[in-house]
Amino acid sequence: MCCGRWSFWSNFSLNHRVIMVFSKRKMKQFLAFGVTIVLVICLYKSWGSPTNGVSHYAYDDGDSNVIGGEDNAAIEQDHRRVGPSPERLVLSVADRSGQKRQPNDDAVGRPGPLDDVELVLAQSKPQRPPLRKGAFVADSAQKRHHVPSLNDLDPDDLDRESRLNELHEAKRQILELERKIQELEGRIPRKYPDVTFLNYKNRKRILITGGAGFVGSHLVDYLMMQGHEVIVADNFFTGRKRNVEHWLGHENFELIHHDIVNPLFIEVDEIYHLASPASPPHYMYNPVKTIKTNTLGTINVLGLAKRVGAKVLIASTSEVYGDPDVHPQPETYWGHVNPIGPRACYDEGKRVSETLSYAYAKQEKVNVRVARIFNTYGPRMHMNDGRVVSNFIIQALQNQSITIYGSGRQTRSFQYVSDLVDGLVSLMASNYTQPVNLGNPVERTIQDFAEIIRDLVGCKSKIIELPAVEDDPQRRKPDISRAKKYINWEPRVPLQEGLMKTIDYFRKELARSNHSQRNIFVPETTEFRSLL
Repeated sequence: MCCGRWSFWSNFSLNHRVIMVFSKRKMKQFLAFGVTIVLVICLYKSWGSPTNGVSHYAYDDGDSNVIGGEDNAAIEQDHRRVGPSPERLVLSVADRSGQKRQPNDDAVGRPGPLDDVELVLAQSKPQRPPLRKGAFVADSAQKRHHVPSLNDLDPDDLDRESRLNELHEAKRQILELERKIQELEGRIPRKYPDVTFLNYKNRKRILITGGAGFVGSHLVDYLMMQGHEVIVADNFFTGRKRNVEHWLGHENFELIHHDIVNPLFIEVDEIYHLASPASPPHYMYNPVKTIKTNTLGTINVLGLAKRVGAKVLIASTSEVYGDPDVHPQPETYWGHVNPIGPRACYDEGKRVSETLSYAYAKQEKVNVRVARIFNTYGPRMHMNDGRVVSNFIIQALQNQSITIYGSGRQTRSFQYVSDLVDGLVSLMASNYTQPVNLGNPVERTIQDFAEIIRDLVGCKSKIIELPAVEDDPQRRKPDISRAKKYINWEPRVPLQEGLMKTIDYFRKELARSNHSQRNIFVPETTEFRSLL
């Protein structure tokens, strides 16, 4: 029994000693960890945010050998101003006399002897990694080559640097906002050209069918600048909203997404009926729709003009002459057209459009004008419309071979779009009701035209010949005697001048990479060109 008790108390005593030893070790570790945490927190709060990887408190304790450099006195004066930091108090070491060296002992900049602890610290610094944000000590090897300046150590300088960084960030944000504002202004134009002001008596409400197309958009620019109210009706088959976007929101402008094959009920004073695809690839894409646009669409336009008493101008074409036997072509020539050929949907459609116009004029007393438009070029041409000018310019700008359909000896007469607009406006304002040719009487071969464009672009594209197109007219030259006599009109823009403007437009179009890169071209009016 005694042996049992003795064994029990022996085991209990041994276990209690083991527990006590273990508890003491744990307690020491816990205390050490707690003290470390407290010191780190104190150091972090007193240290602040390090700048450039170097704190404005250093472990030199006034010793220039640790920090090293001629500016130690200035640094110590700066330390004296801000007061001793907790880490300097914690890491200060006792000198050999047993007294604690104060931080201001070496304020005059005299290097003092290093004690054993400082020597150990100094020798161990080269093996430490470079100071990073939150670290305590900088690499002494780097300090020998780079002496800390006041910008690194002075809190005022640190505040100044922080303010500069804030200013730079604010400036960057302002620039970003300005860029976004410019993009928004490009998408929604808010500044319009100074248009002429017309009173209620002189201002007209003008409808342009197909007004978002190539010719129609230039006519919109002209009439808007004259101060009239313009309404554009377009189904955007070949037209584009970008052609008239610079007028969106203007009090005198209105855009209607409408197909003129369907009736349109609005109040207008004049109508320019330009709605119809005009290039062979476009009007051959849907021949039935082309015929409907030039027949049903013309009926709707003439019916609207009859109902509201508006004057109407029908945009016809030189294609009503077909492949002509008479050269040059006067308005009295009846034409040579294949009624069942691939181009008949457009040729015969325009011929029916003219027939309807004069039928309404005779029966319903509608005031009509008919313009037979010859080949026209200029900015805002559709890049893929398959016409001579756009094809040649695009191929030359891309250093591709310039393709000619046929021998290249067939002739065309090219007029600049602003000349055509002047002719349309003059014809509408006149009292002449018979068809009028609007074109350039200067005749050129397709081969010559391709060479001119190649030289103006400055490329080395080859000119190659492809099989001829069916029913392609071999000669085309207008007789503009009527235009000169009755509306006092003739083209004025030289070929090279107009081609350079067109080439510049297509070059910008090919360089566009996003919607914010606007390519708005407003043609000059007749008055502006006369001033030049």
